[in-house]
Amino acid sequence: MTLTPRRSGALLLILSALLSALLASPSRAAAPADPGPLRHHHLHSAKEIERFLHSFYRQHGPTPQDRALRISQQLSEKQDRTPDFDELLCAQDLPRHITVGPATVLLTARVGWATVTTVWGSGKTDTFTAYVRLDSVPIQLDDVICAG
Repeated sequence: MTLTPRRSGALLLILSALLSALLASPSRAAAPADPGPLRHHHLHSAKEIERFLHSFYRQHGPTPQDRALRISQQLSEKQDRTPDFDELLCAQDLPRHITVGPATVLLTARVGWATVTTVWGSGKTDTFTAYVRLDSVPIQLDDVICAG
């Protein structure tokens, strides 16, 4: 199976987050570390991610304000590198309708995601995966991986 660069990007995002979580976790032999102020830090739940993605994508796509304020710096730079392609919608046009599927959360990787489906004027549908870091404050879209 050959992975497209966009699909392999999602895999790399999840794998690197998992590796970071594994390397950061204390060994069983080590004394427990004091988590300090992070002890009470909120991690976004699957329901919070779904609500965020519904409010972000709405029926026809994010508003200019959402694009400016509710995406990560990494995603903003990704969009800047492809001015003729909308990285947030994986398209070059505005969809007729957008739906967000149920979110999945991987606590060890500190990431959550959901499949977003776009319906176009022709009736054709496309899907992509929208990623949110569980510890983002405020909650924001961290990356989008197009289906290919």
